[in-house]
Amino acid sequence: MIRVVIGKPGLDGHDRGAKVVARALRDAGVEVIYTGLHVTAEQIVRTAVQEDADGIGLSVLSGAHMVLFPRVVELLAREGASDVVVFGGGIIPEEDIPVLRAAGVAEVFTPGTPVDAIVDWVRETFSGDRRRVTA
Repeated sequence: MIRVVIGKPGLDGHDRGAKVVARALRDAGVEVIYTGLHVTAEQIVRTAVQEDADGIGLSVLSGAHMVLFPRVVELLAREGASDVVVFGGGIIPEEDIPVLRAAGVAEVFTPGTPVDAIVDWVRETFSGDRRRVTA
């Protein structure tokens, strides 16, 4: 079974989108661990390592994605867990997406992305070899 941590790092208090994605993934047979609001990158990575997660999905609406997404990737590397695939979404300008990908974020979903597209990406990314990065 695919196991994904969904995290809301930082001070952003709007979690509806993260909860919609978490529920859709759960309904699709993915085991989802939701960290809740206002968690640190360190807490998200600790949860992913403890839960032996395949991936981490991050949701940021506050504009802090350029700091928080790469920080999670960096912390995973420090923990020897670089095989955990990081993806994310939120209010993210198109010009930031290539920079985030270069920093190790496998996929970025912007507002209006159909939830089914996220579910399909997760299934495809983690099918077969359970930790296959598509970026």
